[in-house]
Amino acid sequence: MFDNTDQLAVNTIRTLSMDAIQKANSGHPGLPLGAAPMAYVLFSKFMNVNPATGRKWSNRDRFVLSAGHGSALLYGLLHLSGYQVSMEDLKNFRQWESKTPGHPEVDWTDGVEATTGPLGQGIANAVGMAMAEAHLAAQYNKPGFDIVDHYTYALNGDGDLMEGVSQEAASLAGKLGLGKLILFYDSNDISLDGDLHKAFIDDVQKRFESYGWQHLLVKDGNNLEEITAAVEAAKADTSRPTIIEVKTIIGFGAEKQGTSAVHGAPLGADGIKFAKASYGWDYPDFTVPEEVEERFQESIQSRGAEAQKAWDELFSKYATEYPALAEQYEKAFSGETPELDIPKYEVDPTGKASRVTSQETIQHLSAQMPNLWGGSADLSASNNTMAKEESDFMPDNYKGRNIWFGVREFAMGAIMNGIALHGGTRVYGGTFFVFSNYMLPAVRMAALQELPTTYVWTHDSIAVGEDGPTHEPVEQLASVRSMPNLDVIRPADGNEVIAAWRRAVNSKKRPTALVLTRQNLPVLEGTKELAEEGLNHGAYIISKEEGQLEGIIIATGSEVALALEAKKELGAGVRVVSMPSMNLFDEQSDAYREEILPKAVRRRLAVEAGTSFGWAKYVGLDGATVTVDKWGASAPASKVLPAYGFTKENVIAKYKELD
Repeated sequence: MFDNTDQLAVNTIRTLSMDAIQKANSGHPGLPLGAAPMAYVLFSKFMNVNPATGRKWSNRDRFVLSAGHGSALLYGLLHLSGYQVSMEDLKNFRQWESKTPGHPEVDWTDGVEATTGPLGQGIANAVGMAMAEAHLAAQYNKPGFDIVDHYTYALNGDGDLMEGVSQEAASLAGKLGLGKLILFYDSNDISLDGDLHKAFIDDVQKRFESYGWQHLLVKDGNNLEEITAAVEAAKADTSRPTIIEVKTIIGFGAEKQGTSAVHGAPLGADGIKFAKASYGWDYPDFTVPEEVEERFQESIQSRGAEAQKAWDELFSKYATEYPALAEQYEKAFSGETPELDIPKYEVDPTGKASRVTSQETIQHLSAQMPNLWGGSADLSASNNTMAKEESDFMPDNYKGRNIWFGVREFAMGAIMNGIALHGGTRVYGGTFFVFSNYMLPAVRMAALQELPTTYVWTHDSIAVGEDGPTHEPVEQLASVRSMPNLDVIRPADGNEVIAAWRRAVNSKKRPTALVLTRQNLPVLEGTKELAEEGLNHGAYIISKEEGQLEGIIIATGSEVALALEAKKELGAGVRVVSMPSMNLFDEQSDAYREEILPKAVRRRLAVEAGTSFGWAKYVGLDGATVTVDKWGASAPASKVLPAYGFTKENVIAKYKELD
């Protein structure tokens, strides 16, 4: 099956990687030199991709380099495969504004499916992609029309498997029986610091088999035939995901192969010379032999073009037979959101918790958006994230739109990223706001990749009450607000919730965090008319002063109602501003921000059941806050809130102190 040209191709991948790393004087040669054979087999024999169209073809196979530090391997593969990664790009590895950054970045480098580097998350991304494939296939495929039919592959190392998120994600993948998910495990018994067994002695086979995976072992990572047979066996079992453990030698061919010395440092001029001699490589630096170039054109480019052509013809026939589904499919992959009809709430002094109005909004969204799905980290009864008219996403019902993520907050976030990267659906996931801490590495990656995921974070303050300080968020708002490219929205009532959800499902390049209450929030006067536009500006005047403006109370979420109550006694000159989203307000024009918070008015009070951190830029040196700068307490909310100063009387007193 394989010949000398194939072996030459493997060594071309290796030499391109080491040359790029050496020129940059920075990078990780160990993985590319050891994993090149498995990467070549995958791309040349199995990957169903068309480099000419890249990520535009929805039914392509996906490949995630979870061990993102091995990016030089991926860039070399992409160049050889015909993606828009030039030899000059390889020579500019890790340089300013190059297409070949230190770790792979989606939408930056042609052919990269996910931004990876933080170990373990790439595995979870791949799980999300496989879930999306299974869900879309169940939604759209018809007899004779398998328009959604592709595989998700990922390559990981020992470090990925030590990260807890990989265990969370692999456990869920096994439960879901994701038979089109294949994981390549670069098993070389070395980690960055040295011998792997000083920190990791897991029996990976038993571990993954206990998750419900198929485990296959390739004893010789340089044996192309053995690797091929393993992939064929993996694809033959569609009832469960497969991990192919490939025993490799880190830095294969280098003078210090098999040691941590080749993990994360250039080989050096003498080291390069030694390695190339061991391969029998007699070409100048950055060379692709002609026969290797031709082999890649035949095995990847031509094959991929034919595969997409066949799919295009199939989809054309599908569109004739099932025009409504075809249109829905195309709109889903375009990211288009339909016009939404969501009834607004009337003024109501009792109201409902924002987690409840969020649940009601989800029902409307689900009925109007067939591509919307999501769930919770085993808290759906509290987060209120389930769509009542929809079924559960399970191995016997991939069409279901309610996802049971289990108690796996980090994996939930990283899986959501994979689902969003795959395309074709919009996904949301919920947990308690205090447990957003578990998710932040994945939320950060969503913001970095400009993914329109939605987080439903409920139980947003010390009003959680009896559960006590372990479950009462204090610093979380300041923490997530500090993250670039993340919309953080804390709605004041049901109408602000509707506006927040509408913004979230229309987002194109930004994740959204909805921070919601456990306790009831009254429906406030004016929000039915003002919330939609006001929320999208981040802040708006919910109660205007009469006559001369004397001072401003700024509040968010549950504290807006409290600010309005205080104003009734403070007098006509007080303005109350609802600020559901600091980051959106900061993005407005100078004129709008001046209109809402005039610089000349220095008498300002912020009221929010979270830390005071971040409020100084709105209240200034002369202002004050009613906030929470210590841990919460265990008692009913009716006791905790007054004890921490969240009463009308205290707000009034704090405001009056601002002379």
